[in-house]
Amino acid sequence: MLFSPESSGTFAADVAAVLRVDLAPLEARVFEDGEHKTRALASVRGRDVFVLQSLFSDGGHSVNDRMVRLLFFVAAIRDAAAARVTAVIPYMGYARKDRRTKPRDPVTTRYVAQLFEAVGTDCVVTLDVHNLAAFENAFRCRTAHLEAAPRFVAELASGLADRPVTVVSPDAGGIKRAEAFRRRLEAALGRPVGSAFAEKHRSGGVVSGEGFVGPVDGRIAIIVDDLIAGGTTVARAARACRDRGAARVIAVASHGVFAPTAPDMLATPDVDQVLITDSLPAPPMPAGPFAAKLQRLSVAPLIAEAIARLHAGGSLSGLLD
Repeated sequence: MLFSPESSGTFAADVAAVLRVDLAPLEARVFEDGEHKTRALASVRGRDVFVLQSLFSDGGHSVNDRMVRLLFFVAAIRDAAAARVTAVIPYMGYARKDRRTKPRDPVTTRYVAQLFEAVGTDCVVTLDVHNLAAFENAFRCRTAHLEAAPRFVAELASGLADRPVTVVSPDAGGIKRAEAFRRRLEAALGRPVGSAFAEKHRSGGVVSGEGFVGPVDGRIAIIVDDLIAGGTTVARAARACRDRGAARVIAVASHGVFAPTAPDMLATPDVDQVLITDSLPAPPMPAGPFAAKLQRLSVAPLIAEAIARLHAGGSLSGLLD
């Protein structure tokens, strides 16, 4: 059985269509004081239940609200005697705070993991989490991590022709992610692909760092990150690539969080194209330079295949090829 709260309705409908199942019916009520309840309108006894919900904020609900609704619904499904409950969370909120960088810092990723374990979640599935090692270490229940890189590479490869390409990490922390993407793109193209990274330091909300390592002169620079929020990181990396002679700059990120400042930040001519997935609903986007360069790729087939394999007891390893 596949359930989805209203905020993931469109994406969930796409996943259900690929699986050739109907979304299971549920009731979601909000009371006068802001409290809420969500309950299944069909029996889940003995069933293998998947609940699909990204954890993000928008004008309707905060990430906290969505997380509490998801936790309560998972607990209710467990109480109703489901055989197994899997939380499918394409965008995992709070995944960026995965370690202490200052004294007495919270390790929020671990706290979120404890909440899902406390309500009886059997498995958590996510897409391109910020720090894979931290995610896997935080959870004691089963986890499954999916990657959008094959989808991006398939989209990009045909348009790169024989032009020289460099994959760029916008900060040192993303080097492993960018290198994995570079190797995958290199295999698809059948020729060498360069690598580069930009220096970035963030403290107190201030971003600094001017260093840049790697060849981009006369090349197509592909900036790879897990998400775009305010757009500052991508814009800085794109400017660094242009300053060093990049012929074209493409930004690739799995999750388009897009704070209100992002469209203006990424409207810069330094960025030629922005590729994201539909892991999050498309935000309201005014017509303009940024909207014209933004392209969303569907990962509904990827999520659906993962659900099908988990239900059948199969391996997810082939999904990463």
